[in-house]
Amino acid sequence: MTDELTLNMDAYLPLRDVVFNTLREAILKGELKPGERLMELQLATKLGVSRTPIREAIRMLEQEGLAVTVPRKGAEVAKMTEKDMEDVLQVREALDDLAAKIACEQITDEQLLELEKAMHDFEASLLTKDIKKIAEGDVKFHDIIYESTGNPKLVIILNNLREQLYRYRVEYLKDEKNYPILLKEHQDIVEGLSLKDKDKLSETMHRHVKNQAEAVKAIIREQE
Repeated sequence: MTDELTLNMDAYLPLRDVVFNTLREAILKGELKPGERLMELQLATKLGVSRTPIREAIRMLEQEGLAVTVPRKGAEVAKMTEKDMEDVLQVREALDDLAAKIACEQITDEQLLELEKAMHDFEASLLTKDIKKIAEGDVKFHDIIYESTGNPKLVIILNNLREQLYRYRVEYLKDEKNYPILLKEHQDIVEGLSLKDKDKLSETMHRHVKNQAEAVKAIIREQE
């Protein structure tokens, strides 16, 4: 286990969320490796907390697909697999398409302006080379589209899927050669929504997911 693990304290969050964020970041950065065991007692000692927030944080990591409990072994960092990614992306692709079509009808002028700003903010974030910041910019862009549907049930499901995909998204964003493709897709999405062109938007959304899937598949195969 890495010696670098220290608690990222946030006075406004419950302790289990602080532990969760710390472990999540360590997994996404590769400081905690796929297959590495997440031992409650060892983590509790290392982070200076009791075992309860560790146990709760591990449960939250399992919900995101970042950890898995193996019978008679306990929890460990989940391995990235093509099957897992494809399962999540299959659902995400269908729901993204649905969200885009509803957004075409519902999005307001204010939300369109907000989306354009998010697109430019995302472009600016690419220059920072800060993967966490870049990923947050990408999430913000899609969040505006989801919120513009006016359907909170759909937003909850999409947020859950996004959490399960976060790890794969980070891998995709680590490779700078993907940035021009992403920017073009974001521009096409904004244009499709501005013109209320459902066909253009649908085609772009499917391409957006497919390009990400192909790039991450290659990364997973390399890691195997």
